[in-house]
Amino acid sequence: MNGKTDIIVVGTGAAGLFYALNIPQNKEILMITKTAVDESDSYLAQGGICVLRDEDDYDSFFEDTLKAGHYENDRASVDVMIRSSPEIITDLIGYGVEFEKKNGELAYTREGAHSRARILYHEDLTGKEITSKLLAQVKKRPNITIIENMAMVDLICQDNCCSGVVASDGTGAIHLYRSDYVVLATGGLGGLFHSSTNLAHLTGDAIAIALKRQIELENISYIQIHPTTLYSQKPGRRFLISESVRGEGAVLYNRKMQRFVDELLPRDLLTKAIHEQMEQDESDFVWLSMQDMGSDVITHRFPNIFKHCLEEGYDITRECIPVTPAQHYFMGGIKVDLDSRTSMSHLYAIGEISCNRVHGANRLASNSLLESLVFAKRAALDTHDHYEITEAFQPTLDLDNFKDLEQLRADYKKIILDEIERSKVIERIDKA
Repeated sequence: MNGKTDIIVVGTGAAGLFYALNIPQNKEILMITKTAVDESDSYLAQGGICVLRDEDDYDSFFEDTLKAGHYENDRASVDVMIRSSPEIITDLIGYGVEFEKKNGELAYTREGAHSRARILYHEDLTGKEITSKLLAQVKKRPNITIIENMAMVDLICQDNCCSGVVASDGTGAIHLYRSDYVVLATGGLGGLFHSSTNLAHLTGDAIAIALKRQIELENISYIQIHPTTLYSQKPGRRFLISESVRGEGAVLYNRKMQRFVDELLPRDLLTKAIHEQMEQDESDFVWLSMQDMGSDVITHRFPNIFKHCLEEGYDITRECIPVTPAQHYFMGGIKVDLDSRTSMSHLYAIGEISCNRVHGANRLASNSLLESLVFAKRAALDTHDHYEITEAFQPTLDLDNFKDLEQLRADYKKIILDEIERSKVIERIDKA
């Protein structure tokens, strides 16, 4: 047993970091992360973060989110997210996050399925800007300890109450960490798929553990495909070509260099159109053209995309690039309420691993960072307002179950994929 702390946060992406920053400093927080502290999908978010610009924007923001989500969204969750957005942006700016400005005022861009420009951004590295500034603030807090290369393999729980985490370090050694509360901020599950924009180590282990511990899940077959990633025959993570590119005027062409679709359709509809076009063209990709923006706009607004494409042999100021859909985001996950509470006492879930149904069946572009931060802060406030010390008990854990971690990970992967398929079958029956 490695001792006890007040709160354990599993994951160091934007959600986990923001949660920790919203907990009073008289509480001891242990953050563990599967690999390095800065290896989370939060760092990879290019486009931006949505915000309610004014009261006149509310109805269209609400409708855009519901329409993209095929009206399967939880309306209360959407309302909370939108209404909380100005406060979240104020918090971020207070932590040193720098958003693009024009004439001294915040600049806004538009992305697919948005009826208005309401997205704040930092070049094409908004996720890195936000997450790195949050991490810098966390590192200043004496009450927060971060342990890298420490992967959660189970939860310590009894009578539907969570009181800690079982984790393995880089050597395979098992550690038991006790706490009053556990917060799951473990990210998505793109590492389960052959073609994904996610980091490979994000394999949705928390979903398998939730199934094992009978924690309620929701909509786990709702997996979003991003329509435009840079086509490559190289193995590994797919490089995202941000939705903002199309929001700023980039267009899609088929094999004959003909425009074939409205580039600002919701992601799932645009993905469908691209797949159909690739099938017609008998091709593995379609073409994306940014040239009409002009080289100055491209290199200033999308410097990271410009640099990466150049390294791959494409000058996006002068030529088209091949793009193809890839797995991108997980709208389902561990079922939570508006304060990010799970069905297990003393256990919260936030960020991509959670499901408060704010996204419905398809996420609206640039709502991910916002949703993660809004509900992470609500979880922190709820923890503080209702803090209870868990009773000490001896966990009934058979440590032999963790001797073969490679087999355990393989088992977890199978459990998750089987449950996704089962969920799809139930979904089809429900809709029949």
